[in-house]
Amino acid sequence: MFDANLIHDQQYLTVGEGEAAREIAYIARSQPDQATGPTLVWLSGYRSDMSGSKAVELDKFAAENGLACVRLDYSGHGISGGKFVDGTISRWLEEALAVILHIAPERILVVGSSMGGWIALRLAQELAKRQDGPKLDGMVLIAPAPDFTADLIEPNLTKKEIASLAKRGYFEERSAYSPEPNIYTRALMEDGRDNSVLKGIIETGCPVHILQGMKDADVPYQHAMKLMEHLPADDVVLTFVRDGDHRLSRPQDIERMLAAVKGLIH
Repeated sequence: MFDANLIHDQQYLTVGEGEAAREIAYIARSQPDQATGPTLVWLSGYRSDMSGSKAVELDKFAAENGLACVRLDYSGHGISGGKFVDGTISRWLEEALAVILHIAPERILVVGSSMGGWIALRLAQELAKRQDGPKLDGMVLIAPAPDFTADLIEPNLTKKEIASLAKRGYFEERSAYSPEPNIYTRALMEDGRDNSVLKGIIETGCPVHILQGMKDADVPYQHAMKLMEHLPADDVVLTFVRDGDHRLSRPQDIERMLAAVKGLIH
């Protein structure tokens, strides 16, 4: 049950132009006057949204600690507009960046889950190119899945899935979290290669804390170790949760997430 003070009116921001325009829903908790500290930014995973337990608990943590917090639904997710099948990493990154720049915090601490971890890493790269963006204070990556399309999906495609991609432009896969199947499009796969981050040094310019379950059936823990190799310039902590799954949303997992966030706030 939601605490009454956690319920905010969602707002909408139009991202893109013409036929590419879509209404992106976000919820922004403002910071109390005179308060200091970064704005927490939540980035969800593939087919997840800002109403998930980790996102809500992060918002609650922000309220209890006098911090601002921003959550959003990518297009085709949650209550945002747009079609899910039109989604790509570039498109969802554009939306996250647009919402952040619209709210215009001075400093942010990004918490990215699964695919949200990939988008967080790309966000760091994009912010580094800009003069008008916020300072990135830190990152907490939960079961991060950078380059999952090329590294985790494509090598395991069946002949039937390859044929479906070629013929229909997508393939479906049974979801462990929803009665509706996961849909992976050719556009997502191709765009994933364009957004690859595991091909050289990733410079986030901030401390990073990675939380990874060792019983994660979707993103093997070896993937987190591979990511570490591409973050040699940053202060990185990798925490393995021996009995943790992909979601890491049990009470003890959420405590770990919030402790990691707290450890990066200064």
